Amino acid sequence: DMQETFYITNELLMRSQTSPMQARTMEKHDFTKGPLKMISPGVVYRRDDDDATHSHQFHQMEGLVIDKHITMADLKGTLLAMCQHVFGKDRTIRLRPSYFPFTEPSVEVDVSCFRCGGKGCPVCKYTGWIEVLGAGMVHPNVLRAANMMLTYTAL
Repeated sequence: DMQETFYITNELLMRSQTSPMQARTMEKHDFTKGPLKMISPGVVYRRDDDDATHSHQFHQMEGLVIDKHITMADLKGTLLAMCQHVFGKDRTIRLRPSYFPFTEPSVEVDVSCFRCGGKGCPVCKYTGWIEVLGAGMVHPNVLRAANMMLTYTAL
């Protein structure tokens, strides 16, 4: 289990992701009326060592956009606009290649440290950066499993 899920019993667990809402929304959406655009926020629980950047309980927000001809450029523009809005235009933002099982390509998004301005300090573990989110283009196999026509792409 990649998330080290909290199991209450063998058949009951604490929510480890907000993504199940995406599948239900994809099933119900009428694509003849336009693209699907959604946000799925919620509290999630994972076995993790608590520190300055990790917690066993945290708020997660997932976004999903499905339309024809969505590209990595759309994802990058969305992430940059959102991060500048949330963290401020004075923050430097970078995208690093990463791996997530359900996205391809995948990226991690970092912002310059609010404490040291990118010089390095204990808050950013002397890197100058704070990882804030992971993202990616939805893997084509996920869209196939949802019976999506291959003309659609998603971020």
